[in-house]
Amino acid sequence: MLTGAKFSFKMGPVRAAWALLSLAPLFVLGVPPIWTQPEQVHLSYPGEPGSMLVTWTTFNKTESKVEYGLLGGRLFEMTATGDATLFVDSGEEKRKMFIHRVTLTGLKAASTYVYHCGSNDGWSDVFFFTALNDSTRFSPRFALYGDLGNENPQSLARLQKETQLSMYDAILHIGDFAYDMHEDNARIGDEFMRQVESIAAYVPYMTCPGNHEATYNFSNYRNRFSMPGKTESLWYSWNLGSAHIISLSTEVYFYLQFGLELLFKQYEWLRKDLEEANKPENRAVRPWIITMGHRPMYCSDDDQDDCTTFDSYVRRGRNDTKPTAPGLEDLFYRYGVDVELWAHEHTYERLWPVYGDKVFNGSKEQPYVNPKAPVHIITGSAGCREKTDRFNPNPKEWSAFRSTDYGYTRMHVVNSTHLYLEQVSDDQYGKVIDSIWVVKEKHGYSSWF
Repeated sequence: MLTGAKFSFKMGPVRAAWALLSLAPLFVLGVPPIWTQPEQVHLSYPGEPGSMLVTWTTFNKTESKVEYGLLGGRLFEMTATGDATLFVDSGEEKRKMFIHRVTLTGLKAASTYVYHCGSNDGWSDVFFFTALNDSTRFSPRFALYGDLGNENPQSLARLQKETQLSMYDAILHIGDFAYDMHEDNARIGDEFMRQVESIAAYVPYMTCPGNHEATYNFSNYRNRFSMPGKTESLWYSWNLGSAHIISLSTEVYFYLQFGLELLFKQYEWLRKDLEEANKPENRAVRPWIITMGHRPMYCSDDDQDDCTTFDSYVRRGRNDTKPTAPGLEDLFYRYGVDVELWAHEHTYERLWPVYGDKVFNGSKEQPYVNPKAPVHIITGSAGCREKTDRFNPNPKEWSAFRSTDYGYTRMHVVNSTHLYLEQVSDDQYGKVIDSIWVVKEKHGYSSWF
């Protein structure tokens, strides 16, 4: 009896342990994971020479720190700190994320830096970037495109490789990201930002909003990106080499429910910015004025979109608002904008110099040498789930070259008089299928005459 009693006593704790182990999965499921590892790292240029802004995401609150150093020097010998902003997505789950921002200053122009970001709770991979050259004689190279999605991102792999080969000084993403960032309670946005990290963590990734960002009043776009100025990345300008680059929101013409005043506020900002850029002392050192906005003023796509009508809102404004909303074509023409970059249409289209729906070539033999109107490029075929668009079989006379290949555009601002553009076809394994030189011996409104 005594032996049996001892045996029963010893089995009690064993059975209790097995019972606890059987409940372990329930305990584990009840504890949320700790998400302090940085992800979605991307750079942007704050607009001040010798600076770079690093942005990333964590899902728990941590410190915001970047450790960096010159390539070939002591690794991570410098440290910069910033802060994190809580972003609560407006989807059903109300997912929370922390957007970290740290600005690096005092960078040596054209020098390459190695960096990682995060905190002692977790560090990102190691990346590198080259500080932008602030000389007006610098000849920057860009990749530019719009309408790049998480699904079917046809051009992404080539862009990733070329960026890491240091072919570009900056990337211009001209609206429409992820398709769409808000979907699946913003998880699609997270995945897209992870995908483009292999581009955006190496060069400034400069953006403008498109129609696919409109959900919840553009909240995913406004919170995830960190462009210059204080307009939540909706419109801004910056300088690089001999170019003054203006990013704008065409969407203020279409989403009036978010505030008609935004349309007028942007227009007045554009007018003042262009006026400043056209001061003789400014235009002399940065003669090229280049704009980027999502929805084009002109296009020959067959989808009944804004640019397929003569009275395009972006180009001509809206007369169904009080007061009447002004368009952008006359404003850009009056201040001598040289090149206008667009996306939205899932095609590539190059236009002859155009104003008021009419062609104003420099000459018949050399249309882009001293053109008499702005040059428009539409580059929205980087790849998304909506595939490419169809063209109208009977385009207007201002349509110079069209392609439905997936691809993206390269731009090289060579000097104060020469600018080069070429279109890369991803369908044709990186072949350049179109190219032009824009040559301007004189800039500004007077150059049209």
